[in-house]
Amino acid sequence: MRKGIVPLGAALCAVLYVFSSISYAQTAPPKLTPAQWQADVRFLGEELPKRHRNAFHRVKKEEFDATLKAVYDAVPSMTEDEIIVGLMKIVAKVRDGHTSVFARPYFRSGVYPIGFYSFSDGLYIRKAAPNYSDMLGGKVVRIGKLTADDALAKLGQISSADNEMGVESLAPRLMSVPEVLAGLKIVDDKQKLDIVIEKDGKHRSFIVTPTGTFENLLHDLPDARDVAAATGESPLYSRDRGSFYWYEFLKAKKLLYVKHNEIANKDDEPVAAFYKRVFDFVDANPVDKFVLDLRNNGGGNNTLNVPVVVGLIKSKINKRGKLFVITGRETFSAAQNLVNQLEKYTEAIFVGEPTAGHPNHYGDNRPFTLPNSGLTVRASTLWWQDLDPRDDRQWTAPEIAAELSFSDYKNGKDPALQAVVDYVPGSTLSELIQNASTQQALGDFTARYRVVKADPKSKYVNSEAAMNRFGYTLLGAKRVADAIEIFKLNVDTYPKSANVYDSLGDAYEAAGQKEEAIKSFERALSIDPSYPSSLAAVQRLKPKQ
Repeated sequence: MRKGIVPLGAALCAVLYVFSSISYAQTAPPKLTPAQWQADVRFLGEELPKRHRNAFHRVKKEEFDATLKAVYDAVPSMTEDEIIVGLMKIVAKVRDGHTSVFARPYFRSGVYPIGFYSFSDGLYIRKAAPNYSDMLGGKVVRIGKLTADDALAKLGQISSADNEMGVESLAPRLMSVPEVLAGLKIVDDKQKLDIVIEKDGKHRSFIVTPTGTFENLLHDLPDARDVAAATGESPLYSRDRGSFYWYEFLKAKKLLYVKHNEIANKDDEPVAAFYKRVFDFVDANPVDKFVLDLRNNGGGNNTLNVPVVVGLIKSKINKRGKLFVITGRETFSAAQNLVNQLEKYTEAIFVGEPTAGHPNHYGDNRPFTLPNSGLTVRASTLWWQDLDPRDDRQWTAPEIAAELSFSDYKNGKDPALQAVVDYVPGSTLSELIQNASTQQALGDFTARYRVVKADPKSKYVNSEAAMNRFGYTLLGAKRVADAIEIFKLNVDTYPKSANVYDSLGDAYEAAGQKEEAIKSFERALSIDPSYPSSLAAVQRLKPKQ
């Protein structure tokens, strides 16, 4: 959200909009006829494209219309829950985390009082009401009639999100809503959720009833048991989640850790004052590494990012290997804009999971109401472009991936912060490429590149462009054989890219290897028949018939 938009509450990620609208909880929704539901579906299909800044930016109109028609035609044979899920599916097709439908008034059964989370090694139950504490730490094998993976896939189809990380955040929460599971035909009886978990090497079955409230989805059960509590360890990122921002100095590591949970001012200390205090501390103390943790920051007031960015730019820790930013599946909206600015203007190294937002994205949603059901739909009205207009990345990827496993969570470990502590200059893929580009010989670069690229820490790094630049740097230095080796390595790594074959063709042509050059350019055209430079090269190199 941006200036002028009222925030939904502390640390609320925008992907949780489907649960907000608290006022609906006290009002029973109307009982509609199929014709009235169809009218709402038709109204949604007409109004959403009108009100959204560009509803077909990420989905083809034909695909959107096909989903709309399928729901409209099926309404007479659908249950109310299936219709609500159908509306959610239509809106989710826009693939915009700021655009969503408020289905809350039709979710009347409460929630299942257990907390699901998708860790790197599977879906687990990490929180539960006391009477379900035996389920804590169980890996979900089946939920209702589906496997855990199949259930998450279905929930992903109705999750309003920019990308898969937004889905990772929202889908496990939706799993606790009886009407959602019924609407997706995952369960038949909303009062009895059949779950099979794997725990201590054994499969166990449980029946869960929806005794929780919707507020529990946002703020957890007041007496919930947490599987991590048994260890007595509490990682820094889990502390003071209700506070907008705070910091702690790890003196032994000379590391200053700043947790920023929402882009908003505290009543007693605005953002600017807080960061002045932070940077005054940096100036007065032997801070060797600075960590800004945005992994749980769902956004807020975009105008409040300025003192953070300016302060970091001017700070002594704005150096490669000293400044780190932790991102994750809840980093969204105004927090995504902050990430964009830090990426553009500072020397920060990003660690953790990819963000939940596109770097350039739609936002500033405005509501409209479906006429019969009274459901509120919110549609994005503005395009936020902090970076190059050609930047169509689905997220900001971490240079050092550090994903949370169930074992990490249970034992109070933080792999992201540990990755910062363990960081060694020159160890990342981008640094390896950058350092090699300043050397007079490739040496064992190819072997080292393959090792680092295969490292799980490089999981989200797309090195195609950096390697391409490296290859052309070598070509410019007349190191043609080395350039061919780099371009061939890029082809091996990104075999579906027309660009890498086109570049390899340039190198072969520079080496006088005409036939190999033609093969490379034609391979590029087999991937993208309209690739301009390859088309021109083939016309230039192939003899005219």
